[in-house]
Amino acid sequence: LIRIAGWFANHQRMLKSAGTPRTEGPQLSRPQLILAFAVIGALLLSKFVYIETFKSYYTFFLIERFGMEIRQAQTILFVFLGAVAIGTFFGGPIGDRIGRRRVIWVSIVGALPFALLLPHVNLWGVIALSILVGLILSSAFSAIVVYAQELMPQKVGMVSGFVFGFAFGVGALGAAALGGIADLVGMQQVFNALSLLLFLGFLTALLPDIE
Repeated sequence: LIRIAGWFANHQRMLKSAGTPRTEGPQLSRPQLILAFAVIGALLLSKFVYIETFKSYYTFFLIERFGMEIRQAQTILFVFLGAVAIGTFFGGPIGDRIGRRRVIWVSIVGALPFALLLPHVNLWGVIALSILVGLILSSAFSAIVVYAQELMPQKVGMVSGFVFGFAFGVGALGAAALGGIADLVGMQQVFNALSLLLFLGFLTALLPDIE
């Protein structure tokens, strides 16, 4: 998050020094903006419910599925969290190069096949796939933040509050709800269903191309 904030501050300074600050933003109608932010909300829901649930229950999944000790499971969780941090770090610069909408496409839809496979492979497969999912899926966040700000550059504070507040709020609530479901049906079934959330990534097609 510090990396994202620093990048955005430098980006704004560069625009001002060039004498071409963006104050008007893309010419989108009110219905188009409403649709765009509804899609952004759905993308944030899919990404953060998946990641927060993974962070909260990955160790229990490993213990239930493979009979691992707590220390071993926590070590594997640490590897996943490291992949998430690296993906978040590189998501912004990659978005600058290829476009934020493309990064959103690749990050959520690209993680889908790995997420679908993850609950059904052996231990080493789970570890490898969790790293790939963490790297790919987390790269979307900085792209989503900046894309949303570019939709309404005159209301950056409001947009940032929506993105950050909704993202972490829905992630926590979703993880809590799925934890209750896991008590009833088991971690294996929850992780099977969890990957289906990433199908929401196909809604990226409805986002306007503003680059």
